[in-house]
Amino acid sequence: MFASTTLIAARRGAVSAFQQRRAFTSVGQRAFGGTHMKFAEEGQAEVVLVGCGAPNRGMGWYHAVQMLEKQCPSASMDYVVEPWFLGGGADSPAGQDFKGWQEATELKYGTTFASSLAELPPPAAPRLALISGRTADNPRLLTECIANGSKCIYLEKPGAPTVTELEQMKVEAEAAGVEVLMGYNKNVCKYVRKTREFAATLPGSHVTFVSNNAYENTPESLGECFERNAEGMLKNMAIHELALLVSFYDVSVDNIESVEADKEFSSLQTLAGPSGKEFTDFDKIKFTITTKNGNKVSVSADRCGGTDSYATVSDEAGEEVFRYYMPDDDDKAHVKELEAKYPGAMPYFFTQDPDYITVKERVAKHTVDGQPAEGIATIGIAVETLKVAEYLTPMLQEQLK
Repeated sequence: MFASTTLIAARRGAVSAFQQRRAFTSVGQRAFGGTHMKFAEEGQAEVVLVGCGAPNRGMGWYHAVQMLEKQCPSASMDYVVEPWFLGGGADSPAGQDFKGWQEATELKYGTTFASSLAELPPPAAPRLALISGRTADNPRLLTECIANGSKCIYLEKPGAPTVTELEQMKVEAEAAGVEVLMGYNKNVCKYVRKTREFAATLPGSHVTFVSNNAYENTPESLGECFERNAEGMLKNMAIHELALLVSFYDVSVDNIESVEADKEFSSLQTLAGPSGKEFTDFDKIKFTITTKNGNKVSVSADRCGGTDSYATVSDEAGEEVFRYYMPDDDDKAHVKELEAKYPGAMPYFFTQDPDYITVKERVAKHTVDGQPAEGIATIGIAVETLKVAEYLTPMLQEQLK
């Protein structure tokens, strides 16, 4: 599983490049089972990525790539914990792809790979655990991250399969004095900010948030998507938009007056996944929420809608008067560069690349200096968001029957 030599980075001083050494080292350096090592420097969080996933497909993999390439100055990508591809899935085709990436990463960056958190040494710098595994595993992984010295936890959406589990995780982390912040990157997106700013200048306006993915519109592709994201669209792809509604539009289960599905746009399917098991989910959904205090906002999400997300503002007559894309024209050249650099990777990685960086950097910096992570959703926001997702799913399914 591990390489036989050690690449060690000096934590401070003039030597900045990684050097190969033996497992016994001098002051200021650590050894771990004779494997590659990488150190967080002064002002950096020691990052443990938990749940990497497959190269080009896993969100965890793309998080790792951004940090390894020093896109997040306050984050040092020191450890990758991948239970599946360093365990039962090692011999699968995806497992072999992971092995190739692991070996290249160990050689180039000195990152340590492990199959469990229990294999890691104690923290040598403020430890940030970034949990990006299967949603069903998150409650257990959070417990293990706390037990293994994490100061802060970056938790990918939706956080847990159910509200009850996420509330229990919140209580557990608070009792341990560990802060949990969420990977709701759209809370810091440029297109969201621009849209909200424009809408604020137009009384009586209506905002619609549109989210698209680029899955093939086939039973095979969507069936694989439904099984891999078995928590369902509203707890997965569209959870970012629900977090926006909770964060900025006073949406909560207690404050929802009405919900109306756009039946002409929306689609609910039951499809078989790779395992042969059937899953029922939306492949696309559009709905409008009206709150008890008078807010009205819409969400549209389409698994096969393309690579762009955007938001629109309509006037009181229902005419669209503003639209802002992610990526915008300034960012499209960067997307092209990333497509060339990582051929075959999920397209949405590239369109949201700057926002993933922003969230990680703010959380990592907060882990080190304790200053507020501006605009980053807390686990409290995540609990309310998941409540809304659980409330909406059966209601919208019923409206589409």
